[in-house]
Amino acid sequence: GIENIAKHEKELLDYATQEIRKIEGVQIIGNAIEKASVLSFVIEGIHPHDIGTIMDKQGVAIRTGHHCTQPTMDFYGIPATARASFAIYNSRKDVDALINAVKKTIEVFA
Repeated sequence: GIENIAKHEKELLDYATQEIRKIEGVQIIGNAIEKASVLSFVIEGIHPHDIGTIMDKQGVAIRTGHHCTQPTMDFYGIPATARASFAIYNSRKDVDALINAVKKTIEVFA
């Protein structure tokens, strides 16, 4: 049921969070304990719209922008974020693709 879906999404979010924290230059935005299966982040020196473009070319779909939270962006002093969302149809393989795409994006802008 719905509890299993929520558990699956949380497991993916936890795994993605653990893996993305290992990448130098990546900052996670938002650290609520109880939150939706959404991972917002920025990469030092790379505009989130550029992150989205490079990741799209690698076949990884994310959202970029303000996400209807301009006051939050102002609070954090950032122009926008990149955001990955996880759902019932995602797997660890998708998270691994995300992590690899983040690393490749950093390489492109190095």
